Amino acid sequence: MPDAVVDPGAHNRAAWDKLVQDGNEWSRPVSAEDVERARSGDWSIVLIGHEPVDRSWLPADLTGKDVLCLASGGGQQGPILAAAGARVTVFDNSPGQLGQDQMVAARDGLELRTVLGDMSDLSAFGEAAFDVVVHPVSNCFVPDVAPVWRECFRVLRPGGTLLAGFLNPDAYLFDDEALDERGELVVVHKLPYSDVTHYSAEERAAKFGADAALEYGHTLTDQIGGQLAAGFVLTGFAEAPHHSNASADYMSHYFATMAVKPLD
Repeated sequence: MPDAVVDPGAHNRAAWDKLVQDGNEWSRPVSAEDVERARSGDWSIVLIGHEPVDRSWLPADLTGKDVLCLASGGGQQGPILAAAGARVTVFDNSPGQLGQDQMVAARDGLELRTVLGDMSDLSAFGEAAFDVVVHPVSNCFVPDVAPVWRECFRVLRPGGTLLAGFLNPDAYLFDDEALDERGELVVVHKLPYSDVTHYSAEERAAKFGADAALEYGHTLTDQIGGQLAAGFVLTGFAEAPHHSNASADYMSHYFATMAVKPLD
């Protein structure tokens, strides 16, 4: 039976702080060379897997643009966008992840603000505070994505853009052990998936480790329909395979959307 009481925000904050210590790939900061190239106009960021974002999804000139990197700590997207001229705020639930951005900013002389908090609650910011929100794959760590989309809409200026990456919910169909250890796609889970509803705390600890982050699979109605319900107009879509596991031969593991807050 699943456990009834769990605080996903507190649990995942501790989990990601540990992942930073362990050198998780999404916690490894960009290099000083990457930052220097970005200063000269040669840069890219990722939303899904290792695929660079289509540069047409971002303003041609980022100089002076207010950009919110949402649930995007780790010293990756934020420093690059700051070096490219944007006024960047990195918002993340993990102090360790934010520390990576702070380290890069100090190392390379970047102006970059970091704010600690839950992606579902952006009350730290006023309405219409940003021109762009960059939200790489991370909403799998919150149980409900609707508040995320509503808050993104609120903090964007009219005409502003949301770039979001998220998991294909079908990725949660498969048994992790069979996929990771034998490269087999073995269907074991009914969708929509949640670590909390599909496993008890004891089962999660045995399968993933007691310190593993809690994940929640969200339907495309929640992901894409949720953006539309919040008021966005979708103007771009992309997909990518997983960058390292066997599912890449069969399906797109990641999706990305570009959405605009209407001027009216």
